Amino acid sequence: MEKNIAIKVENLTKKFRIPEHGSPNTIQERFVNPFSKKKMIDFTAVNNLSFEVKKGEFFSVIGPNGAGKSTLLKLISGIYVPTQGNILVDGKLVPFLELGVGFNPDLSARENVYLNGIILGLTKKEVDEHVDHIFDFAELKDFQDLSIKKFSSGMQVRLAFSIAIQVKSDILILDEVLAVGDGEFQKKCFAYFDEIVGKKTILFVSHGLASVKKYSDRVLWLKEDKTYEIGDPSEMVEKYSQTF
Repeated sequence: MEKNIAIKVENLTKKFRIPEHGSPNTIQERFVNPFSKKKMIDFTAVNNLSFEVKKGEFFSVIGPNGAGKSTLLKLISGIYVPTQGNILVDGKLVPFLELGVGFNPDLSARENVYLNGIILGLTKKEVDEHVDHIFDFAELKDFQDLSIKKFSSGMQVRLAFSIAIQVKSDILILDEVLAVGDGEFQKKCFAYFDEIVGKKTILFVSHGLASVKKYSDRVLWLKEDKTYEIGDPSEMVEKYSQTF
């Protein structure tokens, strides 16, 4: 892989085995038809996809629900294994996917900051140095001792995002992070983008087309029929908008 490339995706395909429509799936259906077997079929989530992301590039992925955007990010993050094809990554990658799912509901917010920070690779000393800033950024400084299970999903995502941005990384993968939180928190996120643009490689999935146009160097448009286009942000956003 060339030295200026952070992510290289070659002929990537991901298929899942799912029940065929009409096959017995619920307990009731299996009771009524006890000898019927659930027939499984292949569902293609990503089909023969190839692209490269340069180091320092802000590369966005757009497309309708079901086009494979989140599956693609999970493949690149190593959460899913490709059915076929290759993924090469050069640099430390931090995925911002399903933020907050790793929180322990029986611990306080502060305890979870230490737990998640260490899981993400921070030392206890580094968490000590950043913990106040984490709660300030998340706008949760008055809730540090509250059990995380009493947090709303939005509060949990804000806290998880604030922890994750403290981790030293070369590549960030962001999946609809800005969909959560009020306007003020979103402004903080955009200010963070302004600060890191060009310094880190960013792979960004969003339905917010205005932010895609503003920050992206290039855009990958995944289509419902599993084909794709890559090009200039304004051009890709305009063409995608015409499909609504």
